[in-house]
Amino acid sequence: MTNRINTKLQEDKKLLSIYFTAGYPALNNTVQIIQDLEKNGVDMIEIGLPFSDPLADGPTIQESSTAALHNGMTTEVLFDQLKDIRKTVSIPLIVMGYFNPMLQYGVAAFCKRCHEIGIDGIIMPDLPLDVYQTEYEAIFKKYGLINVFLITPQTSNERIQQIDAASDGFIYMVSSASVTGSKSGFGTAQSDYFGRIAAMKLKNPQIVGFGIKDSETFQQATASAKGAIIGSAFIKHLTQHGVEAIPSFIKTIRL
Repeated sequence: MTNRINTKLQEDKKLLSIYFTAGYPALNNTVQIIQDLEKNGVDMIEIGLPFSDPLADGPTIQESSTAALHNGMTTEVLFDQLKDIRKTVSIPLIVMGYFNPMLQYGVAAFCKRCHEIGIDGIIMPDLPLDVYQTEYEAIFKKYGLINVFLITPQTSNERIQQIDAASDGFIYMVSSASVTGSKSGFGTAQSDYFGRIAAMKLKNPQIVGFGIKDSETFQQATASAKGAIIGSAFIKHLTQHGVEAIPSFIKTIRL
């Protein structure tokens, strides 16, 4: 069976992916947020599994993680919330988090539950490529999960080629070396980087994350990439306006 991510990547359009932290603003918002995002035309969703030490995340996502943990979100709670998600949602769903909670749960058990629920991919920024390939790739493949790797402006061309060879979905292209949610708009350094990666003609499409917050930055990010991911700006909108304001946020991206 073809993975939903691969099917979505074949569509002739620029993809909008939204990241949110599971269990935020309230513990039981997870399913409603996913359903509302799909209803409002989002192409892919990254469900953030909160962790107590999120190194790559900026203050907005860190605060939402802390709040979600206080609300009672755990790996088991998330799996329980998502157990019937495929009855109502058909777009690709990706779990994004850090390797420690996955390891504590048991990598095989974690992947098995993801498969049973209908999760399509996993993003673990702190799981190194070589460790994944030697220890966990067979488990991911057994359960039909795409592992999404990140590249940054500092990633060498040689490393990018290795990541491209090991990938079978898309490459998460971090727009800058900073944490999420910083930056306003993209400068020439980012534009040059986007162009450099596009010129490499990688076999996997790229989806840009970090620094995308409105229609302008979405268009800049997707000028030479397949899609873009919005996280911090969406979480800020949830914090300020609540879950019921999801349609108004998506409208500001897709003008």
